[in-house]
Amino acid sequence: MMFRQTAKATTSTAAATRAGPSPRLLAVAGFLCSCLVSGTAHAQKPMAVIPTETIYPGEIVDAGRLEEVEVTNPSLTGDYATATEEVAGKVTSRTLLAGRVIFVSSLREPYAVERGKAVRIVFTNGPLKITAGGAPLENAAVGDLIRVRNTDSGIIVSGTVMDDGTVHVVAK
Repeated sequence: MMFRQTAKATTSTAAATRAGPSPRLLAVAGFLCSCLVSGTAHAQKPMAVIPTETIYPGEIVDAGRLEEVEVTNPSLTGDYATATEEVAGKVTSRTLLAGRVIFVSSLREPYAVERGKAVRIVFTNGPLKITAGGAPLENAAVGDLIRVRNTDSGIIVSGTVMDDGTVHVVAK
């Protein structure tokens, strides 16, 4: 079964097209434009973290030595710290000058184990757990994969540094 448009329906559709948008559509468009113009959405000003005093390499940064300031230089780009929480508790790898922004690349996590200092090596395989004394061959933070020399046998093994300062070794 086919449907055919009548001449009357065609003329009313053409008249509606010439008349323009409906009043309801105009009201909605006007409301949306007023929301955009009123400025209800404000962009937050960018912030940066600066030290209040010079901090030297190897020092742990505490929140009392930091200040959050508004960025006034529009050409400042890069990976700089925007909140005190990003910086506090980290260790500096280069000198941080007072009043200058702190770049995240100049910070690192504190070392959980230090080269040459005694650590506990742990190997676990199901119910079997073996521990031994060891000496790390490098500095490492929690989660880093490092090489450790077993102090009893002299064998060098690789393992992951854990939060408690132990090194967990996996089977080859």
